[in-house]
Amino acid sequence: MNTGFIRTIGRVNFIAILIILALAVAVPYGNLVAPPTSLVYVPDYMVALLGKFLTYAMLAVSLNLVWGYGGILSLGHGAFFALGGYVMGMYLMRQIGDRGVYSNPILPDFMVFLNWKELPWFWWGFDQFWFAALMIVLVPGLLAFVFGWFAFRSRVSGVYLSIITQAMTYALLLAFFRNDMGFGGNNGLTDFKDILGFNLQSQETRATLFALSAVFLAGFLLLVAWITTSRYGKLLVATRDAESRTRFLGYRPERVKLFVWTLSAMMAGIAGALYVPQIGIINPGEFAPANSIEVVIWAAVGGRGTILGPVVGAFLVNGGKSWFTGLFPEFWLFVLGALFVLTTLYLPKGIIGTVKGFWQARNARKQSQKDADVPKDTSRPATVEAPAE
Repeated sequence: MNTGFIRTIGRVNFIAILIILALAVAVPYGNLVAPPTSLVYVPDYMVALLGKFLTYAMLAVSLNLVWGYGGILSLGHGAFFALGGYVMGMYLMRQIGDRGVYSNPILPDFMVFLNWKELPWFWWGFDQFWFAALMIVLVPGLLAFVFGWFAFRSRVSGVYLSIITQAMTYALLLAFFRNDMGFGGNNGLTDFKDILGFNLQSQETRATLFALSAVFLAGFLLLVAWITTSRYGKLLVATRDAESRTRFLGYRPERVKLFVWTLSAMMAGIAGALYVPQIGIINPGEFAPANSIEVVIWAAVGGRGTILGPVVGAFLVNGGKSWFTGLFPEFWLFVLGALFVLTTLYLPKGIIGTVKGFWQARNARKQSQKDADVPKDTSRPATVEAPAE
């Protein structure tokens, strides 16, 4: 293994990526091969739950790229996640064919129920997986590019940009709730049968989707590590910390931010596309502004501006949510709000950021102690140079 590569992305990050890739093999093995009495057996519900957490971690990583390193606090990143989910849902709906309730080989059931006579033009091509895969990155990416083009060129930043992103996702929420939009209205898209000819309800397909989610998450972490350690990453951080000075030096901050903003939206779209077949439904509720705010909390708890922080935050918060909502579901929002306040007050760098800072301070103290313990060489007398004539 190239030690320079490991040194570039960080040894801890490299080990974490290897662990994620190992889980891509270990969890499907525990679900498909190991007997139920084995210690490594993984039940079906756990595969689905962990797969969902992996897609949430991917979404948090995409947000951290623009917020932690670019200083762009997006309160509407869930919109890109939902758009990728809807694109995948459209493909899965076209795969149902005549197996729907109304046995229409072309129109999805909700269109037949609403007396639609023909397939809308924006549904064309979604019977092909390659086209759907292309749209998964193009649709969120195009929306992010157009939004960012106007926002960043107008030098909208800070809380104003955050409010605009929240308004964007709320507008999409209202639009997708309409039945005449052609996306299933309030019910959304569901009752999926298969993907690429494989039954979505089978253990093998669900285990494969989990493995793909783990591989994509590892790829996202490698991508973020590569970007943030490159020259562009240094320029991105400089734009975050001193945008006016960066502009004075001749750079175009709006272009720097537009690139990372569009790339982050594409990453969120991929996360949404992997989320939908594992959950089995996509509806307008995914556009809810509260969902996007939760993603911010995941990144903050784990540690924004760190590579692994969003992954840790996504798993911890969603794991706590799964446990807490089973006991006291009516109090979860209060707990989530308190968690964000406590993190802001006492862990402003998040879990990973705090641990990293503690470790660096510890190493600095050790090094200073070593320097203080080194004996000074007093065997030779000090020489005094003669003054120049």
